[in-house]
Amino acid sequence: MHPTERAEEILLALWLIIMMAFLLLRWELVYLTLPIIWLLFVAVFFFKPSLNVEIERVLPHNRFLEGTELEIVLRIKSHERIPTLKVTEDLPPGLELVEGQKEHVLSLKPGEEREIRYRVRVKRGIHEFNWVRLSYRDPFGFFKVDKAVEVYSEIVGVPIITDVPTPYSTKGTKITVGPLPSPRVGEGVEFHAVREYQPGDPLKIINWKATARTGRIMANEYESERKVDVVFIVDASYTGSLVFDHLVRAAASLMLNALNNGTSFGLLLSEEVPLWIRVDYGKRHFFKCIDFLSTARPDKNNMIAYQVEHLIKARFPARAQLLYFSPLLTEESRDALRIMAQYGYNVVVISPNPYTAVEPKSREEELALKLLTLQRRAMLMRMSAYGIIVDWDVRKPLKAAIAEVMGL
Repeated sequence: MHPTERAEEILLALWLIIMMAFLLLRWELVYLTLPIIWLLFVAVFFFKPSLNVEIERVLPHNRFLEGTELEIVLRIKSHERIPTLKVTEDLPPGLELVEGQKEHVLSLKPGEEREIRYRVRVKRGIHEFNWVRLSYRDPFGFFKVDKAVEVYSEIVGVPIITDVPTPYSTKGTKITVGPLPSPRVGEGVEFHAVREYQPGDPLKIINWKATARTGRIMANEYESERKVDVVFIVDASYTGSLVFDHLVRAAASLMLNALNNGTSFGLLLSEEVPLWIRVDYGKRHFFKCIDFLSTARPDKNNMIAYQVEHLIKARFPARAQLLYFSPLLTEESRDALRIMAQYGYNVVVISPNPYTAVEPKSREEELALKLLTLQRRAMLMRMSAYGIIVDWDVRKPLKAAIAEVMGL
């Protein structure tokens, strides 16, 4: 127990009374201190709980889409009588309180269990609860007991995921069984081309007419069901902070599209310290990537071109399909796209237009946005030589922007 400010003032008054009695030789003044001393004795020996309570935080589950509202329950069970207990929830800053309070005052009996309920709105990111803080004051306000009970919980606010079409083809890519078409000899599939026979090919694919015509053994090539390795590259430069949430949502949506197609994928989150998650497949890998996307924040990264080139040489699968998420506002981000194309990769760029996220407040701002939009359009025309660019007006669904560019 610790004395409160009131107790310190009373102790000071007791000391002054005793000093006055000593200086004035009026020892009867000491009797004035007896009621106060009695109150202090009662507060210390009769109102001194140890705050022996059990606390449990109940969550529906630990992953929620950003913007979701959820109810959180704190269950408190006391093993002693506590006349006045203040309970303060350790609410993470990324959770917005929309209903209820994070502080409550309770009166508990031995064995009594109470529940505190409140609602929060989840933002994107990982939100950690660490403590529940308990505070007790005796009825006279002389002493206090403060205690922090560790009750760890974690909520992951994942990006909003929408249904989007597949914006890439798998032709000329990795050969594995899957739902997307790419040219490869196979059985019971559509004809693709005629090529020269290779050792190990089955005899039944030999094209005898072409063999007789050319004098060389020729074989039919078919389109079989194959898949492609996909690498997601997210530009986390602070220059795109205005549309960074749109970047993350687009990456998460297309990642779910790849998961549903049975496609293996990897993730490069190009922050100041880049995060690389190797190519893999499956739900566990998907949620791992989503968790990292959930915590992504734009920073002062000006090294994306270097990071991309280094990982292309060291980590990227050969002939993978690259999905590049960037507003292409900096020369460094545009250099990264050039490097991807120079190494022979097929690239699709999802580029949210930052000027569509701004609402002009004056005629001058409106004209400035139009000029910047024209400059951006000219830049995208130049960069389209290096890959397919989806210029995304963020006021519209990503699905419509992809369908317009891909002709779906």
